Amino acid sequence: MTPAIFSLSDLKLTKDESAFFKDCDPAGYILFGRNIESREQLRALTDDLRSIHGRDKLFISIDQEGGRVARMRPPEWDAYPPQGDFALLYDVAPASAIQAARHNAQMLALDLAEVGITVDYLPLLDMPVEGAHDVIGDRALGHEPMQVAALGRAVLDGLARGGVAGCIKHMPGHGRATVDSHKNLPTVTASADELEHDIAPFAKLAEHAPMGMSAHIRFTAWDADNPATLSEVVIEKIIRQRIGFDGLLLSDDIDMEALDGTIPERSKHAIAAGCDLVLNCWGKMDDMVASAEAMPSMSETSAKRLDRALEPVGPANEDMPREELRAARDALLALTKAEA
Repeated sequence: MTPAIFSLSDLKLTKDESAFFKDCDPAGYILFGRNIESREQLRALTDDLRSIHGRDKLFISIDQEGGRVARMRPPEWDAYPPQGDFALLYDVAPASAIQAARHNAQMLALDLAEVGITVDYLPLLDMPVEGAHDVIGDRALGHEPMQVAALGRAVLDGLARGGVAGCIKHMPGHGRATVDSHKNLPTVTASADELEHDIAPFAKLAEHAPMGMSAHIRFTAWDADNPATLSEVVIEKIIRQRIGFDGLLLSDDIDMEALDGTIPERSKHAIAAGCDLVLNCWGKMDDMVASAEAMPSMSETSAKRLDRALEPVGPANEDMPREELRAARDALLALTKAEA
């Protein structure tokens, strides 16, 4: 199996994509707006991906956070609030915020499971600091580690109730970045002691989260030369040892401009540094083929982590109908306005 999450170019698989995916057997896939038109079309697409591999619990993923990060959009699907709305509610009523975040995540998962998606890249455990770039902004669950961990666990639990696996991101923390890692490499010069604050929510959820995603950020206190995704020091000593995370570790999008080198070189380097899987988001056939050739086969350890990461995938918990989930979530979120 190739240790990569690959992407698709359009609403349907091309013949070249089908043949390549069957040959290289990637660990999974990520979907974007270019792959999404309707429920029927999207379900057909994910069924086609499953038919290539014969794996019912196939890793088919998406960034469906709510707010400005949503690939599945109205009118076909509900509009979901940004995750920051639950942080605002937490300031008013912590227990209500946790419940609302769980209901919201369960609704999200029901949308995804209906069309054959098994993984959502949520929750963010990044805590923005003053002066940071707004790439995180209202996507954050707060600024205090215990709050972020509590809400993050609620999101993971809600996704699992809907039959979908979640992914904590961006390890070991994106909150201090002053530039957008999609465009430039952020360099964080905070001390190791200061960074204890950033990694705290990840450490709290290390044993609860099935998978995590790395950050394309250079932390000079840990490795002055390499961003976390490409740093053996950060992955082994900070993510694996200090945070205590032994789940499936994905790179953030390997195509992002924070990284140097060709896509195959980046992919090979990320695996060598300790990432279990490389996330390749642009659906460019030449890059995917060359990356598959450059990377080794998935290790036995990574394969076991992949199996564990997909354990939440399955039938939804029918404890509350969808309309009741929505009504309960909205009533709780309304507490923020009532307090104001």
